[in-house]
Amino acid sequence: MLQPTRTKYRKTHRGTMKGCAQKGNFIAFGDFGLQALEPHWITSAQIEAARVAITHAIKRGGKVWVRMFPDKSATKKPAETRMGKGKGAPDHWVAVVKPGKVLFELGGVELNLAKEAMRLAAHKLPIKTRFLSRDEQVVG
Repeated sequence: MLQPTRTKYRKTHRGTMKGCAQKGNFIAFGDFGLQALEPHWITSAQIEAARVAITHAIKRGGKVWVRMFPDKSATKKPAETRMGKGKGAPDHWVAVVKPGKVLFELGGVELNLAKEAMRLAAHKLPIKTRFLSRDEQVVG
């Protein structure tokens, strides 16, 4: 699973996911991309499952870029614990994704194979996404 090697603070504030992505909202590396249409926290396990699905679909040909990183710690209190007594212990790592963010990019494969790989990856993610191509992308 992806996680930062070190952080300044163990526990982070929840924050907000208002607005659209200002950075990472266009295809920068590959020829095809998977773009988020909803705001959500995506866990490191979900990122890894989608990455494996893409790699499996393209039969280890081409190149995959993961454009998000889970650098926010999400805490959880133990089951059947009463309220209060402070914030829970860090449980897992999440990437904050806003609408418009390109999550994965793919290069070195043909269009129909890229579409199928991104479709399989989209099923592993908890948000609505859309397939992007470098020649027909719209920024914003």
